[in-house]
Amino acid sequence: MRFSVPGPRSLAGQLFAMQAVLIAVVVAGYALFTYVSDRSQAEEAARRQARAVARSVADSPSVLQAARTSDPTAELQPYALKVMRDTEVDFITIMDPRGIRWTHPDPERIGQPFQGHTEKALKGQTFTETYTGTLGPSVRAVTPIQDGKEIVGLVSAGIRVEEITQRVQDQLTALLGVAAGALVLGAVGTYVINARLRRHTHGMNAAQLSRMHDYHQAALHAVREGLLMLDGQYRVALINDGGRELLGVAGDVVGRSVAELGLPAPLTGALLASEPRVDEVHLTASRVLVINTSPVSGGERRGTVVTLRDVTELQSLMGELDSERGFTQALRSQAHEAANRLHTVVSLIELGRAEEAVEFATAELELAQALTDQVVAAVSEPVLAALLLGKTAQANERGVELMVSEDSSLDDGLLPESLPSRDLVTILGNLIDNAVDAAQGSVRARVTVAAYTQETEDPEALDDAPELVLRVSDTGPGVDPEHAEAVFQRGFSTKPAGPGGRGLGLALVRQAVQRHEGTLSVSEADGGGAQFEVRLPLRESGAVAEGVTSRTSVSRGAGGYA
Repeated sequence: MRFSVPGPRSLAGQLFAMQAVLIAVVVAGYALFTYVSDRSQAEEAARRQARAVARSVADSPSVLQAARTSDPTAELQPYALKVMRDTEVDFITIMDPRGIRWTHPDPERIGQPFQGHTEKALKGQTFTETYTGTLGPSVRAVTPIQDGKEIVGLVSAGIRVEEITQRVQDQLTALLGVAAGALVLGAVGTYVINARLRRHTHGMNAAQLSRMHDYHQAALHAVREGLLMLDGQYRVALINDGGRELLGVAGDVVGRSVAELGLPAPLTGALLASEPRVDEVHLTASRVLVINTSPVSGGERRGTVVTLRDVTELQSLMGELDSERGFTQALRSQAHEAANRLHTVVSLIELGRAEEAVEFATAELELAQALTDQVVAAVSEPVLAALLLGKTAQANERGVELMVSEDSSLDDGLLPESLPSRDLVTILGNLIDNAVDAAQGSVRARVTVAAYTQETEDPEALDDAPELVLRVSDTGPGVDPEHAEAVFQRGFSTKPAGPGGRGLGLALVRQAVQRHEGTLSVSEADGGGAQFEVRLPLRESGAVAEGVTSRTSVSRGAGGYA
């Protein structure tokens, strides 16, 4: 025969059993206390009752008168029986000073000695005692019958202990009935409450809940992606380490509203939205985040689960990939143009016009070299120079002339290590792309780029370190002054959105500028169009002291050639 050991009960079952036992123990303890207390009170009440009856009989004039007669029993026996019935005592015994009974509930015992103590009564005192007599154990009172100072008889009135016990048992039975009702009611209430608890705990016991909590905590801290849980009032209910890092929040934020976390307005709006968000890109001060939100509902809105992914590096790599694709397209276009020019040279040679072929090829080479020399002479910093050459070719393919301003001067090695080239590519590349988009299709479509260093113009600057100025202007329709601030928000664009969405480029520019404590502004360019200007402080002033140059207002063409 196999015996199976029952597994641990659910938490709800354990609570139900504990509460049922607790109620039973409390009720049993109270019943025991009540029984002992009521018995003591019943015995005390019996003593008072016996004393009162005995004193009443002893003080009766008819009893005193009968005690003086030659046959007291004839008058006192009926009287004692009547008083017994009226006062609900078990016996009233009237006797002479020697203890010989004149009355008794059992007539056969009349004339026999009284069983009990009478010494105190013979001294004129009234006392009570518990004594076992002819009727069994009883609580009795004994008092003298006095004629002046003479004691002419004694009276004893008593109530059997069995009767007292019966009275207490009747009270205890009523108490147990009430206690049983309370126990049943408490058990039903406990069962209902614990049934609800079982639904909430899915029937799991304490060990399972503890293990789940441990797994929950381990998973919460192990996941590198950000996890944020909001309650129905959009307050933070839970946030893991990754979420704190990605959102840039510190301290105890649990219980605080999302609106109090100091997040960018678009990101706060996305977290406060009631509808779900899927792979939505948002920017913080230093990161590019992809967020997904999913409402938690169970008949009513209970909260929102938010996941956060950091795509800052991915976004930067995508930008570089887009640039490489642009460069590839520009090279393909240039290869096509070079093939056309090469065919022209070959055709001129075949036609016997060798001198014209040499002149044509030399002019093309000089023009291409002049473009490269011009860009490198103005901006010899290799990364920016390569960016400008590539963007020039791209702009030319789209019918836009890209020009480098004469006042541009940025030598190689001028920029400090605190200003990485990747951020410069992000800033200048996005500004040029937006400018080309705006200028395309306009009359004499042109984009002008200026890059130089100068002493800071901020009177509140803490040091005299120079700053890098990047300025991009176009001949497009310009920016409405009402949109001067909104144009830098993620998602804002005056052009229709493509498959990947629009409005991210300028937001990335502002993020990079703010990361380096710079400034970004937009104004109307000379001759119309928009002009974006970026100023970035260069903290390592020794490396750039010789790079500060004066500016002129003349621009020269550096584009239009492939």
